[in-house]
Amino acid sequence: MKHTQTFVAAALATAIGGAAWADGHEVKVIGVSIPAATHGWAGGMNFHAKETVERLEEVYPELDFVLATASDPGKQVNDIEDMVATRNIDALVVLPFESDPLTPPVQAVAESGAWVTVVDRGLSVEGIEDLYVAGDNSGFGKVSGEYMVSAMPDGGDIVVFRGIPTTIDNERVDGFTAAIEGSGINVLDMEHGNWNRDDSFTVMQDFLSKYPNIDAVWASDDDMAIGVLAAIEAAGREDVQFVLGGAGMKEMIKRTADGDAMIPANVTYPPSMIATAIELTAVGLTSNAPVSGDFVIGSVLVTEENAMDYYYPDSPF
Repeated sequence: MKHTQTFVAAALATAIGGAAWADGHEVKVIGVSIPAATHGWAGGMNFHAKETVERLEEVYPELDFVLATASDPGKQVNDIEDMVATRNIDALVVLPFESDPLTPPVQAVAESGAWVTVVDRGLSVEGIEDLYVAGDNSGFGKVSGEYMVSAMPDGGDIVVFRGIPTTIDNERVDGFTAAIEGSGINVLDMEHGNWNRDDSFTVMQDFLSKYPNIDAVWASDDDMAIGVLAAIEAAGREDVQFVLGGAGMKEMIKRTADGDAMIPANVTYPPSMIATAIELTAVGLTSNAPVSGDFVIGSVLVTEENAMDYYYPDSPF
């Protein structure tokens, strides 16, 4: 990733250096459309989006930003259509609530000639966006699966929690499944917990009632892991050895750092990637620095040994 980070630093230096001579230039409008803070990761993402927009409005006098948050796909579609109709946006940074319903409106934005940056949850049709910014979702699944294999050398029975139906969820599950193949780990069941604590609590209750023995859980997200842990505790079950979440929620990282046997590891997936996406889009509109393509942020295994390197007590997530 060193070359990517170098490229970003150079691009930012170019753009920030150019912001001073913006007087007289036509103001361009960047729309930012993201899901509301429906769970911890999204809360962190919202925090970083707002902070970045406020900061960049100071840095770039030639840019205006429109930030809208949506609690469901229908609202997000309306938000984007409003941005086009009322603000005539020059660029759109969008983290789709779900892939399928957001694909047609984002495609319409691209066809209007506006720049499109897609973040995290990809669209259902490839090639619409100019820039794609995301974590390494296949790598997230792979790192998670490899950890499960190392933690369960003799194999065992597990249950798996999927997120909201999206392209990134598919990539994570595919990466995980490939990593555990042939290891002796048996997936008893797999359901969508929708990256939501309450949904995951309910799904885990169902799993616990269906299966008398579950050795471990791949929750694939820290919010889902919290719901899973609550269900295990409520049921008084002692067969589950550990739960592997992901995304680096500070409470979960701290538990790993403290040696909590039920949360022995985590896998990073930083919500601050929305800041990278907004910043690069601003660079694309204000400089000659090339920013199209894919920007992928790698996933790292967090264990008790390195957890404090990923513990940010002041973070909202």
